[in-house]
Amino acid sequence: MNSINIKYISLMLIGIPKEIKPQENRVGLTTQSVKNLVEEGHEVVVEKGAGNGSGFLDEDYTDSGAKILNSASEVFNNAELIIKVKEPQEEEVALLRKDQILFTYLHLAANKKLTEGLINSGSTCIAYETVTDKNNRLPLLAPMSEIAGRISIQAGARSLEMTNKG
Repeated sequence: MNSINIKYISLMLIGIPKEIKPQENRVGLTTQSVKNLVEEGHEVVVEKGAGNGSGFLDEDYTDSGAKILNSASEVFNNAELIIKVKEPQEEEVALLRKDQILFTYLHLAANKKLTEGLINSGSTCIAYETVTDKNNRLPLLAPMSEIAGRISIQAGARSLEMTNKG
């Protein structure tokens, strides 16, 4: 029996830009997720410093198989799929192109200008908050909703403290 040597074909080039929305320190993919994708044959590019706010160094990403690029424009120019955490800012929308997929929280109902910009880009946009599982649940939104619910109790309690004139 002859053996066949099959090499991985890069399935998709995935890009992780640094989040630029104020006060946003999360990153689109962890180093473990990057490692898993690379092991499946995908290529991953990460903007320099994208994971710093979440405790992931550029070296951690390269150790996981990603390539570090110097700017968001390089990431957007190279990637077929862009994975972010928050909705793209105006300068990021300008970088999207027709043959690209964007996967992130979008919050479109609150931002007509963003909605129009995404439509005009021609890109395919998938909002985390609309992804449902086979039981019609929202698996990507549920963890964030749980965290927000817990934080709201703490924020409310802080507002009622004497030092806050509660």
